[in-house]
Amino acid sequence: MADLLGPAARAALDRGETTPARRAVRDAGVAGTLVRLFLLGDAVPRAEVAAALDPADLDEAVAAGLLTDRDGQIRAALDLRPHGDAAIPDAAPWWVLSDLEVGPATRTAGREHVLGTGAASLSLARATVRRPVGTLLDVGTGCGVQVLHCSGHAEHCTATDVSARALDMARVTFALCGLDVEVLAGPWLEPVAGRRFDQIVSNPPFVPGPPQVDHVYRDSGLGGDGASALLVGALPAHLTEGGVAQLLASWLITSEDWTERPRTWLAEAARSAAPGGLDAWVVQRDVADPALHVGTWLRDAGVDPASPEGTALSERWLDFLAAQGVHAIGFGFVTLRRTAADVAGTVVCEDLRQSHDDPLGPEIEAWLDRTAWLARHPGEALLDARLRVPDTVALERGLVGTDEGWEPVAATLVRLDGPQWRHDVDELGVALLAGCRGHLPLRDLVELLAVAHGRDPDELAAAALPVVRDLVHHGMLVAREGYGSP
Repeated sequence: MADLLGPAARAALDRGETTPARRAVRDAGVAGTLVRLFLLGDAVPRAEVAAALDPADLDEAVAAGLLTDRDGQIRAALDLRPHGDAAIPDAAPWWVLSDLEVGPATRTAGREHVLGTGAASLSLARATVRRPVGTLLDVGTGCGVQVLHCSGHAEHCTATDVSARALDMARVTFALCGLDVEVLAGPWLEPVAGRRFDQIVSNPPFVPGPPQVDHVYRDSGLGGDGASALLVGALPAHLTEGGVAQLLASWLITSEDWTERPRTWLAEAARSAAPGGLDAWVVQRDVADPALHVGTWLRDAGVDPASPEGTALSERWLDFLAAQGVHAIGFGFVTLRRTAADVAGTVVCEDLRQSHDDPLGPEIEAWLDRTAWLARHPGEALLDARLRVPDTVALERGLVGTDEGWEPVAATLVRLDGPQWRHDVDELGVALLAGCRGHLPLRDLVELLAVAHGRDPDELAAAALPVVRDLVHHGMLVAREGYGSP
């Protein structure tokens, strides 16, 4: 299908513009018929659809609710489309069943609307750690997209949802893809009470809004960011030691410190992980003001914010957010790992709003490895490590013109791959990093630097260690011997 449509028509379709795609499949035979029927929402003559579905029976498809027949014109009643994973290029495409896409010009979402392969679900799939695991749980599976992406590395998958309609869709999706998945009905973690999993993923109803449920896929009924708070706090209790949970989350920003609410949830998560410890990485990918937030999610449900319905909903949402003192809403990823009881764990909250086209999953895997390695080198033990600056890191110099020529005023360490982290460093830091080639322990480099600059070695080491730890966390300094498994 991607080859049939071509990149320009596919990009237009992502923007909701169907004409380029319709032109691209005008003479494409059976494949063109299926694209017009399921992707473009066109009415297609019965004879054409029957030929495209053969050997499946058209009347059976209508009776099952997949299609509708009105005076010999066939339309899709549900969204059925192939879906692939760029990380598994040789795998056969999956089939995903969901409700039809919504939009102000077409239809609005019903209360039980089941999303397909939307942007949020795909972003979570791209951020998921893909290491082999025995058991995996998908909380709020919807039509089952996350399970599809995890089926290649998880031996046994369990999918839960509060929506019976969503679970019906998921069962069909799994059957079409030949997957044996445990499917359980119920809210939040109730269906798996007392159980633990090696990995948990969740694209929950995380959208902050009033405490009611207009659409099950996005509204939790808890009000505000209650869904994110509940899951972040509860998930570690359902992880095995070393198990990793990843979810999409949103948080209300009511002060200058956007991390205030996530850190409160993480304190509860740490209690949930006991007697183990907890590693946590909260990454903020986007921030929206209340008006943008409300408008975005109204359009997501197919509601025109300028319509009478949209105006009433906007007033209700904005009144609720104002009463909470909200001046912005943050969105991003939360990664949690349950550690051994003798490991205190590491909690990091940081912005990653810069452009980042690479899948985030490999970076999260590497962060978990680096964090575990740092836990094995606490305090001054890090001074015994042999570190090197990888080839993917460069030093940028800032210069200003003076009467004597160009004078340096700043130095910035830049990672050229992945999230492209940036760290400002002073001249002593530049000199220290220049020696990080993996040959000498950090302790020896600090002592040599202290002698060269007339500084006390202990004071210099104390100043260098937190900087070095940050650089290791961001992959800008790496251990010569590697990190091993977390």
